[in-house]
Amino acid sequence: MIWLWLRESKPAGYGIAGGLILVLYGIIPTLQKFPSFGRVYAAYGGVFIVAAVLWGWLVDRRTPDMYDWLGAAICLAGVAVMLWAPRH
Repeated sequence: MIWLWLRESKPAGYGIAGGLILVLYGIIPTLQKFPSFGRVYAAYGGVFIVAAVLWGWLVDRRTPDMYDWLGAAICLAGVAVMLWAPRH
């Protein structure tokens, strides 16, 4: 939304809403109960990548191609490995 405000001359409300969303994006991972913040933060990044592909598709009307979906799937697989791989 900040992009839309600054680059595409949307109203300032877009920038304000985008700023609030970014603040929440930074706070939400700290509320997780998972024991390792680093892993949660890395997993959050993977989910963000998938969300960005979906945003581009649904909001910006840019249809993802096979490589976008493949990259998103690889990110989610990486998230699963980071969070749930057996460790000792």
